[in-house]
Amino acid sequence: MSSSIQVPVLAIDGPTASGKGTVASRVATRLGWHFLDSGSIYRLVSMQALTEGVPFDDAERLVVIARQLNVAFEGEEVRLHGEDVKEALRREEVGNGASKLAAIPAVREALLTRQKDFRQAPGLVADGRDMGTVVFPDAFLKIFLTASPEARAERRHKQLIDKGLSANLERLVLDLRERDARDMNRAVAPLKPSADAVLLDTTSMTADQAVEFVLDRLRERGVSAG
Repeated sequence: MSSSIQVPVLAIDGPTASGKGTVASRVATRLGWHFLDSGSIYRLVSMQALTEGVPFDDAERLVVIARQLNVAFEGEEVRLHGEDVKEALRREEVGNGASKLAAIPAVREALLTRQKDFRQAPGLVADGRDMGTVVFPDAFLKIFLTASPEARAERRHKQLIDKGLSANLERLVLDLRERDARDMNRAVAPLKPSADAVLLDTTSMTADQAVEFVLDRLRERGVSAG
């Protein structure tokens, strides 16, 4: 894949379980643009590390995993070496591991070029935690999408229950608060809105309302959306 600084990028950043992935993928579909779920890339490294028994403080081995990942986003699917692993990526231990390894500079560097390579015509919608601040600082529109920890925990709880998985709401709230603190206070690319980001709090919004909010901001900048 080739990248070009002329290709427009919409960057959507925010904390875990804020709904940014759902919003970003729907916006990408409406625009007919490419989609990058950067969080899934970190989760893929985390899942592979768990599979291989690699500790999350073993930077050298984690970098090897990061460099060897063969990942593609196809519609709603996340493919690792050709296999759809989207459901497996949502496991809590995978998400917690991703947050830990994302704080390791060498791992972030190994994945930086790969993320930039997703920038292809006609445009890219990229969601993550540092899309607008580090990976695509020249994005023509940056959205920082957030919601209260309680609202995010309730959404995650419903997702897990709907899938027949057990979940403890209080534990989810605690996990989200801990992950937020880790992401916001890490030394490299901490989670924070860029100075030119548009803030979007989805605590009392539906996913459809959040999508329309983003599309309205795009229309204000001359980008038509279906």
